[in-house]
Parts: sequence; C-alpha cells; structure tokens
Amino acid sequence: MPFFETAVVKTSRGLDVLAGLILAGTALLVVANIIGRTLLNYSILGTYEMVGFLTAAAVGLSLARCAVENSHIAIEFILERFPQKFQRKVEIVFSIPSILFLGFATYNLFTYGLRIARTGEVSPTTQMIFHPFIYLVAIGFMLLTLVVLLKLIKLISGGEHN
Repeated sequence: MPFFETAVVKTSRGLDVLAGLILAGTALLVVANIIGRTLLNYSILGTYEMVGFLTAAAVGLSLARCAVENSHIAIEFILERFPQKFQRKVEIVFSIPSILFLGFATYNLFTYGLRIARTGEVSPTTQMIFHPFIYLVAIGFMLLTLVVLLKLIKLISGGEHN
C-alpha cells in the first residue's frame, strides 16, 4: 500500500507540473498572437484551436493533484453534523460510483483517442492531429480514478478521513 500511495501522489505532482507548463505555454501562445496581431498585423493560425486543446490537457492533468490535496469543492456542511463513523460510511458509498464513473470515462477517452488516431482525423483549421491531447486528458482521468481508489482503500481500512 505505501508504494501505491507514493506512486499515485508523486505521479499526480508530476502531471500537475506538466499541466502548469502547458498553461504557461498557452499563455505565451496567446500573448504572442496578440502582439503579432497588434504590432505586425499577423496572427498565429489555429491559436483558438491550440488554446482549446492545451487547456483541456492542462485541466485533465491537474485533476488528480487537486483530489490528492482535497482542493476540490465539497459540500460537507450537512455531512459534517453527523458522527465521523457515519461520514466515513457515506464517503465509502459515494466513492464506489465515483470510481466506476471515472473508470468508464477513462476507458472511453482512451477508446475515443484510438478511434481518432485510426481514422486520421485532424483539427479543422490547422489540420493538426489532436488525439495526443485526448490521451493526456485520459491519463489525467486515469490517475484521478487511482486517487479516489486510494482514498477508498484508506477509508475501508480505517485510515484517514477528509
């Protein structure tokens, strides 16, 4: 269990750093496009497409770190009025469908990426392949699934509670 937890936490940190770099690159692309339009009367073709792809990848890659640190929005104002034992049971019950949903989403994202890669579909403006961005989002969802699974294992074994 400690190896699994360490691997999930370190991987989520690494993907979060990658997400930050992607966001920085997105910001640079937007600034370069604005400067190019303003000063040189030239815009970068496909900026809108690239910003969309890069933002999706950054969000997908940062989800797991957010879950590891419990930085997400949680509606606990009702649940916190109940005893810890009850709260733990509710979290266990809600974790199971979450894992199933996230696993399903992960599987479908990878499947969709494979289908796009096989058909050779490209983006409409720049004709760029975009299945790698789908894979990045899928990887983010896969790691988020592992984070929720890790938390479920901890809850069941009597470990930490949010």
